[in-house]
Amino acid sequence: MEPIAISTLIFLSAGLFMGWSLGGNDAANIFGTAVGTKMIKFRTAAIICSIFVILGAVVGGSGTSGTLGKLGAIDEIAGAFAVSASAAFTVMMMTKRGLPVSTSQAVVGAIIGWNIFAGLKTDSKVVLNIVQTWVFTPVLAAIFAFIIYWIVKFILDRKKIHVVRLDKYTRWGLIIAGAFGSYSLGANNIANVMGVFIDVSPFNDIVIGSAFTFTSEQILFLLGGIAIAVGVFTYSKKVMMTVGNSIFKLSPITAFIVVMASSLVLFVFSSQPLYDFLTSNGLPALPLVPVSQTQAVIGAIMGIGLAKGGRNIDFKKIGNVSLGWIMTPLTAMAISYVALNIVKNVFELL
Repeated sequence: MEPIAISTLIFLSAGLFMGWSLGGNDAANIFGTAVGTKMIKFRTAAIICSIFVILGAVVGGSGTSGTLGKLGAIDEIAGAFAVSASAAFTVMMMTKRGLPVSTSQAVVGAIIGWNIFAGLKTDSKVVLNIVQTWVFTPVLAAIFAFIIYWIVKFILDRKKIHVVRLDKYTRWGLIIAGAFGSYSLGANNIANVMGVFIDVSPFNDIVIGSAFTFTSEQILFLLGGIAIAVGVFTYSKKVMMTVGNSIFKLSPITAFIVVMASSLVLFVFSSQPLYDFLTSNGLPALPLVPVSQTQAVIGAIMGIGLAKGGRNIDFKKIGNVSLGWIMTPLTAMAISYVALNIVKNVFELL
């Protein structure tokens, strides 16, 4: 493989910054409920999350990147740098205020900023398709959580499980669900981290023997997955506490339900095999779109709250978080447009 120019690595640093921001915000929410209930230590959660998010990114990360490509094709690496950096900066600002916002929304807003800058038409159908998933994600998570809650309640009401054994089962359930959710997040959201660089990737495919090829896209996704892992370790604890404790007080068992429900949502929006199976059999399938783990977790928490009669839900906190979801794409779009003009007019790179 030919050596990569230093300038190219500098441009890719924006994607790594985005991965770090995602790790500090979206990825943290997978284990936020488990850490918030003190069933799993933060360090343990961070290690498990990091391993499986990297696996998900490399093994299953290509499914959702095509949707972002339809929204706007970025054919200049300097432009991809500005778009990615703008989205990451937006997420960092929101995270610093303790708001668990959507990295997906930030990336979409930044790409639309590129379209405006480059004079490209934004496909309204693609935008509508993506926005619909933003609405449907928390709703679907709430439905999953509501159903799982009653299934778990039905089992526990009929099985007399000793409290010590139940605690052990719950802890392992949280670990398994968290690993599944981390894998799904890597597969679903790596498009947000490195998707804008796919068309301008500086890497070549690595062929190992005659049976295995490590594609340039997978190399990008590996780097992005590592950046997410760094973000989980260095910047995620505050958002974990916001999601795990502030919106709804969770018991260990309901924490498991929330993690499983939100993980299922990411899985159905990122699984290429599931999509192919449903469409090949003439069944409706959800689009392969990067969605927000944050929205899924909060939707699942709402589902648990509704199953329990709506008690103890902090609707004011939910209102503040929802405001962040509205402001995120608009802020990212504006920052992206300004950044692209700076890159063009000041640095003359576009």
